[in-house]
Amino acid sequence: MASLTTFPEQYLAGRDTPIEIEKQHFVTGRSIVPPWPEGSDRILLGMGCFWGAERKMWQQPGVITTAAGYAGGETPNPTYDEVCTGLTGHSEVVLVVFDPRETNLQQLLKVFWESHDPTQGMRQGNDIGTQYRSAIYCCNHSQCEAVLKTREQFQQQLTAKGLGEITTEIKTAPVFYYAETYHQQYLAKNPDGYCGLKGTGVTCVL
Repeated sequence: MASLTTFPEQYLAGRDTPIEIEKQHFVTGRSIVPPWPEGSDRILLGMGCFWGAERKMWQQPGVITTAAGYAGGETPNPTYDEVCTGLTGHSEVVLVVFDPRETNLQQLLKVFWESHDPTQGMRQGNDIGTQYRSAIYCCNHSQCEAVLKTREQFQQQLTAKGLGEITTEIKTAPVFYYAETYHQQYLAKNPDGYCGLKGTGVTCVL
């Protein structure tokens, strides 16, 4: 897996002020910003281009809301154009807020592993760059433990099919920066828009 820049002076400066966004989910009508319903949980998932990834997640039962954004890098409050330079360190991710009484983390992780190719490093198919890396940013220690367990299980299944090593970046959730409004629920607003999601064809048995 290609590494991010190790030279802080190479990262773009960004800005102190968050990008202004519409706070209502285009599909569900719910808020994409906190506060969310009491008892809800959240996780950040990166599967390449966030357009298709967000649609995949808002379609899941038990998901309260979703939002496209950037995380895992150094540049504060980046723009999409800045992220695409590779000089922010961020990955395109989806914030997934879910009700653990209606679904569970394992089910969402099954969808995550099956919906993209987590062995490709800094790319997904023809989408190449640090922002397209596979990533899971956990919001607590128990989530990280569950994620690492599912990674081990899915790796065994990938290996059995002759596929490579998982390169997914897994760590405690960094700051999440919301993407511009035109990226939010993009494929609901643009039904014929680009979706780069493509799994390996391997079923994730947890």
